[in-house]
Amino acid sequence: MPFENFKNVNEREIFPGYKAKFIHSENMTFANWTIEEGASFPEHSHPHEQVLIMLEGSLEIKVGRETKVIKPGDVTIIPSNMPHMGKAIKKVNAIDIFYPVRQDYV
Repeated sequence: MPFENFKNVNEREIFPGYKAKFIHSENMTFANWTIEEGASFPEHSHPHEQVLIMLEGSLEIKVGRETKVIKPGDVTIIPSNMPHMGKAIKKVNAIDIFYPVRQDYV
């Protein structure tokens, strides 16, 4: 099916305060995140390439050894197997794109 809408997808809480709606193509996973202010996710890595696109709010994110507060319009590229972690400074709405498909989110 070539057309989807995040409004029609059930939301799942992945970490406390981190809720997402997932859409999958043959090779990629797309996540629309809502992250509550103050919520954090632990340092982790995965074999997937990840691109994070900020739509609303602000998020302090550490990728490898670099830390930055990202805001609407910012794009963060996280290479495969790169450790990363973050904390919402202000309530976040963001899009994540993963390649290949995140089977753990199917």
